[in-house]
Amino acid sequence: MLIMEDGLPMRIVEKTAIVCLAAALLTTIVGSATAQQQPRSPAQHPAPSRNAAEPQQPPNHDEAPQRTTATYEDWVVQCQMQAGSPPQKVCEMAQVTQVEGRNIPFSRVAIAHPIKDQPVKLVVQLPVNVSFLANVSIRINDSDPGLAAPFARCVPAGCFADFAINEQTLRKLRSASGTGKISYSDAGGRDVAVPLLFKGFSQAFEALAKE
Repeated sequence: MLIMEDGLPMRIVEKTAIVCLAAALLTTIVGSATAQQQPRSPAQHPAPSRNAAEPQQPPNHDEAPQRTTATYEDWVVQCQMQAGSPPQKVCEMAQVTQVEGRNIPFSRVAIAHPIKDQPVKLVVQLPVNVSFLANVSIRINDSDPGLAAPFARCVPAGCFADFAINEQTLRKLRSASGTGKISYSDAGGRDVAVPLLFKGFSQAFEALAKE
């Protein structure tokens, strides 16, 4: 576990837990609103019973789920079908970190599905309270010189730094198994360190590449 500059401990959380919680809350709210808005008829008539001999409509088992997730130690591989003609399958592997005692994610590291003959793209998302005067760095351990990249863009959800990972660097990341760190400077010029765990990285990347 690494400690940020202000002394708050960081921990890794599974992205799937956050997604499932948000989905559950949304389902509850929508269901409650539907129940309140639906008018009641003066008299309720029982629905006609279905003839026992009438064939039942079999479920369509050929329909693929809209979202799938798989956890590999500290990494989660997630795929989602995006609407289109034809629909497109988008996959990534990610790790989310949050501060102890706070329920919102602090940082997110994601790798998109690799494209043949192109460098692997790794994206780091951090809070908007960052300094653009210093790069974001990724190290697998304290002796690693690491990778560095500037912040590329900011939106209300956070600021992003993009890393193009070549084959040599990818092999180094896949061979790592301990705790590394993401380092950057906040808007006040203070150095901030965020833990980056590598257990399950190689297995997650292998599963991602097969999607």
